[in-house]
Amino acid sequence: MPEEEQEINDSDELYERLVLTIDKGQEPLRIDKFLMRRIEGATRSKIQQGIDNELVLVNDKPVKNNYKVKPQDRIIVYDSHAPESGEIVPEPVPLNIVFEDDSILIINKPAGMVVHPGSGNPGGTLVNGVAYYLRKQNPGLDEHQLMRFGLVHRIDKNTSGLLVMAKNQKAMTDLAKQFFEHTVHRRYIALVWGDFEEQEGTINAHVGRHKRFRKFFTAYPDGDYGKEAITHYRVLERFNYVTLVECRLETGRTHQIRVHMQLIGHPLFNDDSYGGDRIVAGTVFTKYKQFVDNSFALCPRQALHAKELGFIHPVTRKPVHFESDLPEDMNNVIEKWRKYILPR
Repeated sequence: MPEEEQEINDSDELYERLVLTIDKGQEPLRIDKFLMRRIEGATRSKIQQGIDNELVLVNDKPVKNNYKVKPQDRIIVYDSHAPESGEIVPEPVPLNIVFEDDSILIINKPAGMVVHPGSGNPGGTLVNGVAYYLRKQNPGLDEHQLMRFGLVHRIDKNTSGLLVMAKNQKAMTDLAKQFFEHTVHRRYIALVWGDFEEQEGTINAHVGRHKRFRKFFTAYPDGDYGKEAITHYRVLERFNYVTLVECRLETGRTHQIRVHMQLIGHPLFNDDSYGGDRIVAGTVFTKYKQFVDNSFALCPRQALHAKELGFIHPVTRKPVHFESDLPEDMNNVIEKWRKYILPR
């Protein structure tokens, strides 16, 4: 039997990877037939489509459907776990598109918008809006053509900022690989509780679902559960009781920044899932508590913004880089803290 390394877990990167190393006793067999036997629930048509779209690599190179596997071959299969196109209904959802060409869309997502349909959010999502936008742009597209755009990563409902979507299969395949190989530049701005002794640092702790409360995620510093997660952070501005930091993601696990900051004792300001929606630093006297409550009202969600996004363009092969300004709610709460610490 081949050795298997299944790199599948909860992630903001919407492609998972299966790695197979063929053992010495394997007889020559067409790769599509081989993968049908190895991947539960896979159909031959889906496997052949993946091979055609270069989502199946043998020894790091794409192959044809009639390729026959050999002993010691290393097969990598990329598979999307984004919502199926049949689930997407075009809806007139407002979109802030900051860049578009024939291959990609860069969208600045507001806080409060869900990225794709799921349990409890069947519609009104960013993906529904993109489907509507593409149909309006190309009225003659049929349902199958309409859905040939790709979601390769996501950000939380209450996180604002930049997100890239692919408009064709080639771009989707290329971007998915870049995200999976962690070569995409992602820089977030966060307001977190507490002051830091150091100016910068790195958090390296696995992130996975909480074993008891499955809706939430938690850090596993010993690496005994979850998936590897690495966050680099740097202090931008200190406000005594809260700190403005930048976070650069080396990996893209679900809730990674929120979980990592909670781990080191600096939960995101007003993060109601990870302990940031209460006074974490400072005394609880009446005037200060009122100030904090007023600050929560200014930014009624976790103070996290995906500010920068950079990658290699899937067609031109040139580096591209995008930035977005902090939204009004984060700017307002930062300014409020900035004034609070000034001498009176």
